[in-house]
Amino acid sequence: MANLRALVKRRKAVRNIRKITRTMELIATARFKKALDRASEAEAYTRKIAELAADLSKNAGEVSHPLLAVRPVKKSLLLVITSNRGLCGGYNGSVLREAVGATRKLNEATTPFDLEVSGKRGMAFFKFQRIPRTQEYTQFEDKPAYDDIDVIGNRYIDLFVSGQIDQVQVAYTKFFSIGRQAAVVETLLPLSSVATESRKAGPTPPPDATAKVDYEFLPEAAGILEELVPAAFKARLFKCFLDAAVSEQIARRVAMKAATENAGDLIKDITRVYNRTRQANITKEISELIAGSEALK
Repeated sequence: MANLRALVKRRKAVRNIRKITRTMELIATARFKKALDRASEAEAYTRKIAELAADLSKNAGEVSHPLLAVRPVKKSLLLVITSNRGLCGGYNGSVLREAVGATRKLNEATTPFDLEVSGKRGMAFFKFQRIPRTQEYTQFEDKPAYDDIDVIGNRYIDLFVSGQIDQVQVAYTKFFSIGRQAAVVETLLPLSSVATESRKAGPTPPPDATAKVDYEFLPEAAGILEELVPAAFKARLFKCFLDAAVSEQIARRVAMKAATENAGDLIKDITRVYNRTRQANITKEISELIAGSEALK
């Protein structure tokens, strides 16, 4: 028979946990709305600037940009975006599985790579796996700043243009809609791959929109591409962090909502056991009183 005092303490503890998970759910909901607004505002701009950079490079004649050059991959760079905190369901696990798969493919192809990790969860995982990291970032929360991304993007551009790396991949959770997010590994450099993925992800254009567009460059095409192509890459990199932020808050909100509901069900079960135990104790005491009175007769 369960102890009534232990049941009361357990029910009180579960109620306290339910208050915490409910509060965390509300906080995640508020942060999610702000992160969703930022990600939605950046989506159309990011997709269009990538398409524009690809179209201009095709129509610029012999003029091109180093970030658009596709060359054999002798060395790659993989950036893994995870969260600093837990309690967000399988968010980090799905990203890390994709990242491990990408590292396995690089190892099978005997391609050396640099691993950079954003988020304490990813840092702890790769440290446990004893996989060396070249850079680690912990400053990105639910509000990633473009200034921080700009510094990272400039460093990636310098490494790519100088030939120290031939490919930049990012493992993160891509945001499609409120009901759909997926962990993916995308290639951001060379930038031509981003334009192709943006066309696939964007809405289907009308038939007239697929026709070739003639551009008149003023000033020269090289100057325009010099400004446009790096901006397109940085915008795409920034969008990865925005998608990761909104996906993390969605995962945390869902996890905390499920935890709150489970706590409510557990409280009902404990209350049911408590009532049954209390009723059994009362019945037992009444039976003892009746037996005692009968013995006195």
